Amino acid sequence: MQRRTLGSDLEVSAIGLGCMGLSFGYGPAVSKEDGIRLIRAAADHGVTFFDTAEAYGPFTNEELVGEALAPIRDEVVIATKFGFAEGLPKKGLDSRPERIRAVADASLKRLETDRIDLFYQHRPDPNVPIEDVAGTVRDLIQEGKVKHFGLSEAGAETIRRAHAVQPVTALQSEYSLWWREPEGTVFPTLEELGIGFVPFSPLGRGFLTGTIDESTSFDSSDFRLNLPRFTPDALKANRALVRVIAGIATRLNVTSAQIAIAWLLAQQPWIVPIPGTTKLHRLEENLGAAAVELTESDRREIDAVVSHVEVLGDRYPAHLQRMVDR
Repeated sequence: MQRRTLGSDLEVSAIGLGCMGLSFGYGPAVSKEDGIRLIRAAADHGVTFFDTAEAYGPFTNEELVGEALAPIRDEVVIATKFGFAEGLPKKGLDSRPERIRAVADASLKRLETDRIDLFYQHRPDPNVPIEDVAGTVRDLIQEGKVKHFGLSEAGAETIRRAHAVQPVTALQSEYSLWWREPEGTVFPTLEELGIGFVPFSPLGRGFLTGTIDESTSFDSSDFRLNLPRFTPDALKANRALVRVIAGIATRLNVTSAQIAIAWLLAQQPWIVPIPGTTKLHRLEENLGAAAVELTESDRREIDAVVSHVEVLGDRYPAHLQRMVDR
């Protein structure tokens, strides 16, 4: 597995593992044994970058990641997040300094570690100045509890203000072949300031793999049921994008998922996607994207054909979209 650098000096595998879906969001959680098995398989395949958050579960995902990685803790980078009241997104945002400190201490215990490698603010909190957030994380870094500071779904102005107080190592936001907004809104700022970018949902929450259509039945606990892009009408319309990606994948003798991830890797050397999965064969497929080399001609073709496909539906319902800083 190739390596990439986030910020000035955080070296990670070119593809990380988003661990959320093992415990939260996409239906019933996997068993602890299966979750540990998949996380360790990722490490065996060269993954050194693992993403979790207190809100995933809540709390259970951090415990799973901590137990799975404890035997190889010094060989991996663990990212986790603060920012929701009591760790529950439905209770709203809370990035008060005292809350950040409480989350850090609790996360350290759940992760079975003495430091958090990358500590993200999960969503910008309009009630707490970003300077106070950055200053609190700066203090945690000075105390040795945290190594690097990250933001998630933050806009350019917020990034600049935070970076002036404590250098931001990485921004985590959604980015994929069906959501390219960050290219215009934050990429110039990230490149100027030397900040890495970690795309979540690089496979469009599974849609870009080609395995989901309007007839797909989701578990009642699957949060995609609440997303405008996953209504039956939107899924039917958005299959046009999947067909385009599948055609390119067939020509290059790879899978649609590998095209989607390889395209991300080809955009910038400071991009590190974190696809998630609960299945070993999907993990191996996703990691195989690191070996897919898209030529400039391939990239132009992908951009040209994808740009002509209109994606139907917002990515979040209104109450969640309000948490995104633009």
